[in-house]
Amino acid sequence: MKKIFIIVAVTLLAQGVSAQKIDRSHKPKPGPAPIITIGDPVVYKLANGITVLVVENHKLPKVSASYSIDAGPITEGSKAGVISLMGGMLNEGTTTKTKAQFDEAVDQLGADVNIGAYGGSSSALTRYFSQAFMLMADGIRNPSFPASSFEKLKSLTLTDLKSNEKNAKAVSGRVVEALAYGKNNPFGEFDTEASINSITLGDVKVAYKKYVTPSRGYLTFVGDIKPLVAKALAEKAFGTWKGNMLTLPIVPKVANPVKTEVDVVNLSNAVQSEITVTNLIDLQMSNPDYFPVLLANQILGGGAESRLFMNLREKHGFTYGAYSNTGSGRFQSKFSASAAVRNDKVDSAVVEFLREINTIRSTKVSEEELQNAKNLYNGNFALALENPARTASFASTILINNLPKDFYRTYLQKINAVSTDDVLRVAKKYFNHDNTRVVIVGKTDQFVAGLKKNGFAVKEFDNLANPVKAETASTAPAKSAQEVIKSYITAIGGEANLEKVTSIEQVADMEIQGTKLGLVMKKLAPNFSSNEATMMGQTVMKQVFNGNTGYQMQMGKKAVLTAEEIADAKNDKGLFNQLYYFTDGGKVESAGIAKVGNADTYKLIITSADGKKKTEYYDVKSGLLLKDEKVTPNNGVDISQTMEYSDYKKVGDIMFPFKINQSMQSPAGGQEFTIVVKEIKLNSPLKAEDFN
Repeated sequence: MKKIFIIVAVTLLAQGVSAQKIDRSHKPKPGPAPIITIGDPVVYKLANGITVLVVENHKLPKVSASYSIDAGPITEGSKAGVISLMGGMLNEGTTTKTKAQFDEAVDQLGADVNIGAYGGSSSALTRYFSQAFMLMADGIRNPSFPASSFEKLKSLTLTDLKSNEKNAKAVSGRVVEALAYGKNNPFGEFDTEASINSITLGDVKVAYKKYVTPSRGYLTFVGDIKPLVAKALAEKAFGTWKGNMLTLPIVPKVANPVKTEVDVVNLSNAVQSEITVTNLIDLQMSNPDYFPVLLANQILGGGAESRLFMNLREKHGFTYGAYSNTGSGRFQSKFSASAAVRNDKVDSAVVEFLREINTIRSTKVSEEELQNAKNLYNGNFALALENPARTASFASTILINNLPKDFYRTYLQKINAVSTDDVLRVAKKYFNHDNTRVVIVGKTDQFVAGLKKNGFAVKEFDNLANPVKAETASTAPAKSAQEVIKSYITAIGGEANLEKVTSIEQVADMEIQGTKLGLVMKKLAPNFSSNEATMMGQTVMKQVFNGNTGYQMQMGKKAVLTAEEIADAKNDKGLFNQLYYFTDGGKVESAGIAKVGNADTYKLIITSADGKKKTEYYDVKSGLLLKDEKVTPNNGVDISQTMEYSDYKKVGDIMFPFKINQSMQSPAGGQEFTIVVKEIKLNSPLKAEDFN
């Protein structure tokens, strides 16, 4: 009976509402900004300078704590990367526990403990929290710095640097900062192979002593804990800690370009180009412009409904997404707009980026656009308040940035007070157009000509943000594609000797992201092939082709080669493909002279009979193949593959490369590995049945 009454009541209420006259031709006016209730944390100050903040929340039996050091931007100079290595070493054991013992202690508590160069964090159920917290404190205060761990982390860092050399996104990430701020600025410097190699364990210990300290430290507790309990834990863990006194560094201001410039970095293997339009800004959170800038950025490039996204993706289809963001704080930061764009559309995309930036600087946004942006901030801010850790961070942000205590309580009021005039004013002030910097990392031969045609002056840089000097014209004699291939065949042994080879068997070592594998590669004329990778005597990957079909096997899982993979394998007409370039129905075209490293090379475009293309580079002096490139579609995504060949040695009468660097890049990331050949056998007694 009670259910029926409720249904009737709701029905009558609905009828009453529908009977009212509602004008549905206009959106309802937004209500007043909601009043935010955020309790102030309990704040203590330890004698050694650590500020302790406690935010009680007893809804769940869980406590989290974080310790952060407000060291400000650190200039590392020739030792760039030392702070990152030091942070990694803080997770490699303490003076009381090895790494394995430390990790086991954390696991037994069901806790989460992380430590880094700028502090650490711990989280656990209330009953185990004090133990987890003391483990965090032990890791921060008493690192053991084992030499073996240092060498391992250093090696992994070098491997990551190497693998990112041809990754457009990674290269763009460092080059944009370096060009915007300068390579000697703490915001513009980055680690290199040379800087990492120069770092010693002693350097790491010096950095730890200088920067991991109670000075300028903030210790925040959030969750099921009483303030006095938290204070007692803080005193127990950190009360006796002494360390170096930190002062906030003064970083010189950097000027934006006087006139808009386009800076490009060539990555010949890039399947997409990374475009970033950027300028430096000064925007402290206490500045009245802060809130209008947030909304201006949201309208321009803050999400899928923004102008950049709707233009570059929805209207033109240049990219999967285009966005903008703006920094703020005590130091100079950046406004930037960016997207990963197809190489052949880069010049058009740059024009559209600048068009949208200029429009928001010169024409008022609509009231609807502004209100939509406000609505988004209102909703996101309300959701953020459900996370106690987020509200706890408000307190330290207020202290660090010297903000009024009600900064976050009045946050939405300030957002909702922004007008279209405010947005126009700050867009013109903070989003540069005539004096901005456009940084593009990608395949420059596909877009530089278009940029110049559109009137842009283009500057070239390498992937370490060094200016590229204009190359002097090569003195190499011009050669036809036929002459280049003939020189290569002669250089590696001559046509007669190549035709005597019926099989090739190679034994090699391969390294992928620090993991070493054994590799056996077999070929039998005309195009039978087998590649098998092993680790500790076990096969981890194998691919076989028997002239008509084949399979791949990885980690015990076997899959038949796809029709496209079989077609690619059949494009190999023999053990030395160059012998058949002019008789297999394909096409070979000369594309001039290009640099591979410091070497001048003849660049050839090879098109197979089925239309697939690749590019090969032959050394002008030796005639040897130094590099080849191709792009392969895979489930709708282009994969760029580059092979670099070096350390040629003679086996019998034939020259073979004994070192091969292979890079594979896609929009999602890349991978690089090196093959070092140990042994090559020619005409070994391989049989067709060996490839089944």
